[in-house]
Amino acid sequence: MSVFKKPTYIISMVILCSLFFIFGFVSWVNAILIPYFKIACELTHTQAYFVAFAFYIAYFVMAIPASKLLNRFGFKKGMLIGLAMMSLGTLIFVPAAYTRTYGIFLFGLFCIGTGLAILQTAANPYVTIIGPIESAAKRISIVGLCNKFAGIISPLIFAAVILQASDGEMFQQLKDGVIMGAERELVLDELIQRVMVPYAFLSALLLIFGFLIRYSPLPEINTREQNKSTDASSSERSSIFQYPYLILGVLAIFFHVGAQVISIDTIINYAGTMGIELTAAKVFPSYTMSCTLVGYFIGIALIPKILSQKRALQIATSLGLILSLGVIYISGNIELFSHKTDISIWFLVLMGMPNALIYAGIWPLAIRNLGKFTNLGSSLLVMALCGNAFLPVIYGSFADSYGERLSYWVLVPCFLYLIFYAFKGHKIEHWKKSPAL
Repeated sequence: MSVFKKPTYIISMVILCSLFFIFGFVSWVNAILIPYFKIACELTHTQAYFVAFAFYIAYFVMAIPASKLLNRFGFKKGMLIGLAMMSLGTLIFVPAAYTRTYGIFLFGLFCIGTGLAILQTAANPYVTIIGPIESAAKRISIVGLCNKFAGIISPLIFAAVILQASDGEMFQQLKDGVIMGAERELVLDELIQRVMVPYAFLSALLLIFGFLIRYSPLPEINTREQNKSTDASSSERSSIFQYPYLILGVLAIFFHVGAQVISIDTIINYAGTMGIELTAAKVFPSYTMSCTLVGYFIGIALIPKILSQKRALQIATSLGLILSLGVIYISGNIELFSHKTDISIWFLVLMGMPNALIYAGIWPLAIRNLGKFTNLGSSLLVMALCGNAFLPVIYGSFADSYGERLSYWVLVPCFLYLIFYAFKGHKIEHWKKSPAL
């Protein structure tokens, strides 16, 4: 039974869908920021993927403080604070671009990630508790559609605003060392300063939306009161760490989001190894996101009436492993959507489809029946989003040493663990079974 009445439920879902659109728009633009900064700030692969690290490490640092903030100020004021922090982060891009200082960009990204950590800590419990737990994966799929639709358009909008038709030739000249000395510095300064106007505009929009959320009809929720009756057994457990399926679920989220962001944020650079310039490769993250949308539509259509969320998770994790091995092992030239590429990149694109169902499957299995620990459990799951911070940097380090394609081996242990959680890990209620009497 839904926590909210139907009119309130609909309003809440509309607002939550808007929030997840913002999450996606701000997060997935990193897919093009990484190669863009790599050129404009003259970075190695490892240095470039610190974009993802600075952005997502905030989830690890701020998730539990975010939970305390929400308990103190309430969810709606907390969302305003989160959006204000994101507004500050995007505004920091202006002095960062003016001075072409990569460290200031990273600080701005950390501020954006901090705001998102607060918003995610608030929004995910809303999505889970406003309806039956059995259909939580379906609701997560609905808001996920908004998130990934934003992910499709944000790199394209960024590219349309920032990139110019003649940039391909300029990028090649920079790579070949044709442009050198003072001229090179002027070209790079002009290139990076293109982000100043769009990010200043985005800063204003985020702040305005924060005030709209604060004074919207979205109801406050009291998870402590609502969770008192959800699991009487929670009184038997004195610590959040006594829920194995949650702790294992935290690790599952860590590996899932890391694998997902690798499949999206690395694909432009991987296309570059096939001779595709940034101006043409900009569409590949959107291809992956489009496959993710297909995955969400499948989830909405099939879960829970035709396919249980557990079975969907098992199928999705297994498919993710198969596609990862396809990226590594299967080669051959192919022309698709006017791109002449190695076929392996399309396995990376297709990975968006199972990734859509993995997150939606893990969250309700990990957060179920936590009772008074629900808020803290939600915070731990949000902390696990720092997988987006660590795994891309590991991939980048391997790419510098072994090349981009072999570095996709990073995905294999991620999906092996996810398969374990889908088939067994989520069933573990206690770390040790009581001895037989």
